[in-house]
Formats: sequence, C-alpha cells, structure tokens
Amino acid sequence: MVALPDPSKLSVGQLAERFRSEMIPLSNTFSYFCASIPLSEEDLKEYLEEPIASLPPAISSLLPKVSILLVPYLERADGKEKGDVRKEDFVCTEKPPENRLSWVTQVRFDNEEVLAFALKDQDVSEYHYRFYHVLARLAGDLWSDEAQSRYASLLREEVNNGVHGEVDEESWHMKQALLRRQTNVRKETKAFRDYARQSFIDTLTLYLHGICCDIDVETGPRQLQSRYLRKRLSLLHELFPPPEGYAVFPEHQTRN
Repeated sequence: MVALPDPSKLSVGQLAERFRSEMIPLSNTFSYFCASIPLSEEDLKEYLEEPIASLPPAISSLLPKVSILLVPYLERADGKEKGDVRKEDFVCTEKPPENRLSWVTQVRFDNEEVLAFALKDQDVSEYHYRFYHVLARLAGDLWSDEAQSRYASLLREEVNNGVHGEVDEESWHMKQALLRRQTNVRKETKAFRDYARQSFIDTLTLYLHGICCDIDVETGPRQLQSRYLRKRLSLLHELFPPPEGYAVFPEHQTRN
C-alpha cells in the first residue's frame, strides 16, 4: 500500500505512469498496484487472485497486458460524458459528490490497458461485475471471426423467432433500436454488428461472473428467457471453456 501524493491532482493516467515500475505481477497478463487501500491477503484473493484464476484460458489469451489500479475513489473529470475517453477520471481519497462518482475507468498506454477500480463503498459483488464487464469489453474488441459469426447466428435465430429480452440494459436498448429500424436481421448492417457486440459483452460478463461466483440472474420484463440464455452460455462455454476445476452449469459441478 502506498500513500498518494496530493491525490486530488492525480489523474488515473498520471498515477499509472508514476507507479508503473511498482506494479506487482499476478500472471503473464495481469499486474496490480494498490494505492492508499489496506488490503489483507484475503482481500487480494477475493478482489484479484480468484477472479483472474477463474478466467477461461481462451479469454486470457485474447487480452493485452492489463494493469489494475485499486484506489479509494474515482471522480469524473469536469464535463466528461459517458463514453468520453479524452478526459481521465481523477483518483481521490475522499468520496466525491454522487454526480461525479465513478467506479471504474480505463486508460490505454501503447499495448497496455490500465483499469482503475474504486473500492470504497462498493460491495465486492458489484466490483466483480464491473471487473468482468470491462474485461468482456476488451474481449469484444478482439474476439475471433468464428466467435463473431457463431454468436451473430444465434442472435439472428432469436430475433427471427421473436425472442424477447436481453441480458443487460445497454444491449436491451440497442436491440430495441435495431428492431425499430431493421426488420431483416439477415442483413449485415452496422446497427446489427453494434448490437451483436454489446450483446456479446453483456452475455460474456454474466458467463465470466458465473464461473467465479455463485450468482443469481435477476428476473424481469426485459430479461432474456432462461432457455435462450442457456443456449448463449452453452455457446460461450464451447468457445471459451472454463479453467480445469471450474464449473458453469450444475451438471458440471456434480462431475468435479
């Protein structure tokens, strides 16, 4: 643990540059640095070692070098809108106003991705979700043509059968926007590709989270029906098998 020098003036990128040489390796892909956060061995296991150990090897091999910063709080830069990567979040030790509070941010250095997570006042289950969501976004930039083709075929089958719902809010809204302006999803359009990528990210997040942790899928009017969700997860299980000793489905747990 290192005390931050005047943290109110440090952006995530500045912090990453300053302590780059002090990153502690966890694997060939991942390293980490804790700033002003006392973490026990049990904390490190829960926040870093176990979530990384449960990643499918085929996902880990897709990812670039990833450096993880664990910080107390993150504050959005002035005027930063969702998706605006030009302005970096700031690291702070005191909780910022709710409308400026951020939980995770991402900075790129050449071939390295720096992921900063705010830990204070965040439940570990929420942290796990955000951790896997940002890794799923990285995978969504790098997935193979085969994986894209097979996942897109599954989505087309769903849409053609009038299957309702999605896995998360962002893919739900993109699906509705797609259906409003495109009735024939066999056409390879930008709108469909964008929806397919977001749907993949949201579904992969659930899949990765489910390998690591015992989670429940929330039911609701926008939630994809369980039998279709099962088909998606089965495809991801085929494309990205979990590490040895980890299970996704109940029948796999009985075998291990």
